[in-house]
Amino acid sequence: MELRWDVLDQVSADEVNKLSQSLRIPPVIARMLLCRGITEVDTARRFFEPSLDLLYDPFILDDMQRGVDRLRRAVLSDEKILIYGDYDVDGITSVSFLYLILKELGAQVGYYIPDRQSEGYGLSIAGIEAAQKSGTNLIITVDCGITGHLEIDAARNLGIDVIVCDHHEPGETLPDAYAVIDPKVGDSPYPFRELAGVGVTYKLCQGLLLRMEIDLSILENYLELVAIGTAADIVPLVDENRVFVKEGIERLNESENIGIKALLQVAGLGGKEVSTGHIVFIVAPRINAVGRMGDAERAVKLLTTEDPAEAAEIANVLEMENRHRKNVDEETFRQALTIAEEQYAEGRARSLILHQRGWHPGVIGIVASRVVERFYRPTVLISVDNGVGKGSARSIEGFDLHDALKQCEDLLIGFGGHKYAAGLSIAEENIPAFHERFEKVAAGRLVPEQLIPKLTIDAELRLHEIDALFLKLLRMFAPFGPLNTRPVFMSRNLQVLGTPTIVGGNHLKFKVRDAGAAFEVIGFGMGHYLPRVQQAESGLDLVYVIEENEYNGRKTIQLRAKDLR
Repeated sequence: MELRWDVLDQVSADEVNKLSQSLRIPPVIARMLLCRGITEVDTARRFFEPSLDLLYDPFILDDMQRGVDRLRRAVLSDEKILIYGDYDVDGITSVSFLYLILKELGAQVGYYIPDRQSEGYGLSIAGIEAAQKSGTNLIITVDCGITGHLEIDAARNLGIDVIVCDHHEPGETLPDAYAVIDPKVGDSPYPFRELAGVGVTYKLCQGLLLRMEIDLSILENYLELVAIGTAADIVPLVDENRVFVKEGIERLNESENIGIKALLQVAGLGGKEVSTGHIVFIVAPRINAVGRMGDAERAVKLLTTEDPAEAAEIANVLEMENRHRKNVDEETFRQALTIAEEQYAEGRARSLILHQRGWHPGVIGIVASRVVERFYRPTVLISVDNGVGKGSARSIEGFDLHDALKQCEDLLIGFGGHKYAAGLSIAEENIPAFHERFEKVAAGRLVPEQLIPKLTIDAELRLHEIDALFLKLLRMFAPFGPLNTRPVFMSRNLQVLGTPTIVGGNHLKFKVRDAGAAFEVIGFGMGHYLPRVQQAESGLDLVYVIEENEYNGRKTIQLRAKDLR
């Protein structure tokens, strides 16, 4: 698929020069900061040196004082506390973090994660009934609860207080909980609205320790859990999220958490320096797999156990579950591609609505994302069982998925989510009408140019500019994620050296030179570009990211190709 190259150029040369001189940094680095909205010297310094000292006062959050006072009373009075979380990585790390903190404080605390297949997302009546049976006085929801009106009413009628600790968008009204802590609530004065669920959980614990006048260093002992949950939830890696991930990854690489060490070992990361990429593509899928394919509470046991044997056993279970998930994922993807290619072949499809009986609901979100990567169309995958379809939807830039589903609301049993990802349920007989309506919405909102994926380029670069200072500053842009993506560069008229080759599984490898500077290039899955590179002894335009490649203990700089012409 051809890509649209889009070089960021929304900043002036005067702005670049001013920031470059003020910070004594290369102009290209100053341009990248400006394009990320970092215009002042002070904000640039905070960007390069994120620390826990930069976190906001948790009591700015609505209901934090009330929630903290209730939780403090429960801890001091030895009331039974139940942490109720979601079954994804954000929810699992939220539960684990809060559980470990409350255990340190001597609280009587347990946890509950609903079964994905039988209970679905969020608070459930089964969970409330389990809380009552265990003698629970206080439920704290983490990474869920903001739309749990009926369930919270049921808990209250049973004499159980509920503190909602969530980060999702609220509905038109808030649930009647004892306290609702969510940075997205109404006109919340909190300076940063994009915390992950585990970030909001951290703020609750931060507030509790401040109220109890206990040293906050306890929180640092478990900060790697906050980093894993935040990075895995694909929230913007700016502001407080950036602090959590930057500081948490440093601790992750030195973690004493027995479960995390066991997980890294089975994932092949033992002894290696872990990055956000490792969390998103290696660690998170293993934690997610148990929630997708079975009982997510096993992942909480892994992250909270003090028994090395138990940790090793559960880590191996997660590894096996992840392999099973991959097999199911691949088979579902193969079947989805067959249906998608039929719809795509018609030529006019602005969206893809794929449904089939028997697809595993735990993988349809992953598969929908892969279909979007292949066809670059808003995609809905629906698994049908007993006349009801459960769907996961993924979008492309410029198409508001949540709003599009709202236009089809009368055809759905329910839906929720945000601009780029959503879930839905639908009666099987309504799927054809939904397909027609959704496609009509997409056709009315997407022009042909939007169906060509855009490759955003941070700056044009000459290869000789990649020196020691440049690389040092580039490393300081990490951790990378949404709104702070790994910088992408373009270099023009490069000379191809030697003989380009295909290595491994269709990966393109060659060397380029520009004004005396030369670097190795690797293009993963780009073997089909070999003829282009062979014909371009000079005059090759290359879009790439700069990476450090370690082999046999030796680090070298490598350009990872994103596209070429």
